[in-house]
Amino acid sequence: MSENLDSNNIENDDLNLNNEDCEYKYLNTRLKEIKSNIALLEKIIFK
Repeated sequence: MSENLDSNNIENDDLNLNNEDCEYKYLNTRLKEIKSNIALLEKIIFK
């Protein structure tokens, strides 16, 4: 029974890490999009 609980905990930890990794990648992508938008707006403003 204990082995089963340990296995479930390991799987849950892996899931949490995968979710955190996905969130991190999503945030990185969004930050790159925001950076591009700011650069574009700066070009427009300072023309």
